[in-house]
Amino acid sequence: METMEEDEINSVTRTVQARFVSDAGEEAGPPVTLPIELEKDQLEQICNALFKNEEPTPYLFFVEEKEIKESIEKTIDLKKLNIEDVLDIVYQPQAVFRVRPVTRCTSTMPGHAEAVISLAFSPNSMHLASGSGDKTLRLWDLNTETPHYTCTGHRQWVMCVAWSPDSLKIASACKAGEIRIWSPDTGKQLGRPLVGHKKWISSLSWEPYHRNAECRFLASAGNDNDARIWDVVLGQCVKVIAGHTAAVTAVRWGGAGLLYTSSRDRTIKMWRAEDGVLCKTFTGHAHWVNNLALNTDYVLRTGPFHPVMDKSQMYGGIDTADKAALQQMALARYEKVCPDGVESLVSCSDDFTLYLWKADQKNFITRMTGHQNVVNDVKYSPDVKLIASASFDKSIRLWNASDGRFICALRGHVQAVYTVAWSADSRLVLSGSRDSTLKVWSVKERKLAQELPGHGDEVYGVDWAPDGSRVASGGKDKVLKLWAY
Repeated sequence: METMEEDEINSVTRTVQARFVSDAGEEAGPPVTLPIELEKDQLEQICNALFKNEEPTPYLFFVEEKEIKESIEKTIDLKKLNIEDVLDIVYQPQAVFRVRPVTRCTSTMPGHAEAVISLAFSPNSMHLASGSGDKTLRLWDLNTETPHYTCTGHRQWVMCVAWSPDSLKIASACKAGEIRIWSPDTGKQLGRPLVGHKKWISSLSWEPYHRNAECRFLASAGNDNDARIWDVVLGQCVKVIAGHTAAVTAVRWGGAGLLYTSSRDRTIKMWRAEDGVLCKTFTGHAHWVNNLALNTDYVLRTGPFHPVMDKSQMYGGIDTADKAALQQMALARYEKVCPDGVESLVSCSDDFTLYLWKADQKNFITRMTGHQNVVNDVKYSPDVKLIASASFDKSIRLWNASDGRFICALRGHVQAVYTVAWSADSRLVLSGSRDSTLKVWSVKERKLAQELPGHGDEVYGVDWAPDGSRVASGGKDKVLKLWAY
């Protein structure tokens, strides 16, 4: 008798009523009856059929925030399963193209006479620029992996570099408070130096492509407590944004025409870019705010250059292409990430914490705690699902981007972690550390995917090319290294 009852129970609980639900809580259709031994790849097939995907899309699936890694049966607690309930299976589409973990150094490029302080790939992934303590900006040829141009003119260390969204200009800023604009094709300076800051500049941010395809306006954050907006064509400052009472550590030009600044006065401020009016002050941090990131950073950085696009389109000379069409494409990408035009931002601080904010809310969404030392860098993943933070406590932490929930700590560095960068498919995180190594971490496995030793000293800057093809790093040993798989 008992056996029969058990058999009955087993036969009843071998299936489950389930519905597929998106991250945003939208139902993909009516509930369906699924066998509980259904495996992840079978769920993927069902989802692809449900959405009539021409190309199979990889998905992640979650039940009550637990990822289905093998089968439904091995993820849920069968004892708590009520056969009358409908099980919500949350699906997350993953990037179709994959970025492989970089595994080897393809070039060690000497040339700088002092430490490499900053570096960045261009949005179209065709150029690489580096700024150094030797007062120069260097542009590198990525085909031959050799120096292309050495740009001279700065009187002090080059602290930061920033590419215009069309990849046709690069801005560099130095410790003397000067900004210079260069052409990556000739290595020549464009126009006169932008002079006005009384102390060094810590951050640069261009107006997004979808707002101005001419890429004419640039924002800077200064240690003189001010941010400034520059017209790089006229070569002059068009707006001084004053209001912080200590050094401005970072500036981000958002896609809705707002500027965000973080400061050592412990606040983050939001300004209207067109007239410099202060819209909001975000308070909460108990110490210097070191950096901030917007959920739209990646789409604003890559603008009209979508890494999944056909290469001929992506690399077609943007200056001769249809700017209006490219602008429309950049706008569509922005609106996909930020449909209501309200951006989210995350700030990191010397108080060991991060704060998650929404542009239309006065108070923070959540305070993210767990780091045991200064948090120096923070980045949203390109798919805007995760946040990575780098700390002097030698760890990288991953957080859920929507609510700031802690996911995991990635440990392996033996010294402070200075900086992080994401692969374009959001599957890998790269970190650069004082311990002279780079490390590549797998988000899915939540562990080290690749150790990249080779630098002779501290690594100050890392960047992953937007098309996923390679990684660049630079630091105290004065060399630039390129890494590939």
